[in-house]
Amino acid sequence: MSDKEKRPKSCVGVMIFKDGKILLGKRKGSHGRGEYSFTGGHLEFKESFEFCAKRETLEEAGIIIKNIKFLCAANIDRHENRQDTLIGLSAEWESGEARIMEEDKCDGWGWYELDNLPSPLFYPSEVLIDSYKTGKNYYDKE
Repeated sequence: MSDKEKRPKSCVGVMIFKDGKILLGKRKGSHGRGEYSFTGGHLEFKESFEFCAKRETLEEAGIIIKNIKFLCAANIDRHENRQDTLIGLSAEWESGEARIMEEDKCDGWGWYELDNLPSPLFYPSEVLIDSYKTGKNYYDKE
């Protein structure tokens, strides 16, 4: 692994609410396959957290969000060859129907009650849920 590959990447995760439920999608691919996750992804150069949240949500689920707020920051270091800095945000659904926009990355989207979530959850999504429930906003290495 090169030095460039060893650098942490900045990611945004978005916990989206609609009618008291949250949006989760079942992941495909090698990272988190079969786990349920919020919308989100890597922060692009010169991109704001809010713009990244809006862009990733539209690209992944085809919906528009509003009232984006900071939820937490986390150092995600659970894999030998990967480290991410997660910026966790919450948002409200504004418009659109959640649908698969990237067939190679998601098996489907659903709205779930916080006390009745699917399993298993993608670890970064677990962090956002914990932050929302506890008010904790800083997660460092475990």
